[in-house]
Amino acid sequence: MKKSYKLVDLDCANCAQKMEDAIKKLDGVQDASVSFMMQKLTLTADEDQFESIMKKVVKTCKKVEPDCQIIL
Repeated sequence: MKKSYKLVDLDCANCAQKMEDAIKKLDGVQDASVSFMMQKLTLTADEDQFESIMKKVVKTCKKVEPDCQIIL
């Protein structure tokens, strides 16, 4: 399952890359892309675990960029 989300207050391209790398390491994530220019997260993950994976993604993003919000 592939979904895209808008990001708010993502401040730098380096943070976007760190977020992307961390998200890709999560169990169940097949692919992830964080675009600083578009302020967008695109996530491909197992459909049956998508909700629990999204919770982990939000926590991971908060660790890297505490001010960044994912609009679900």
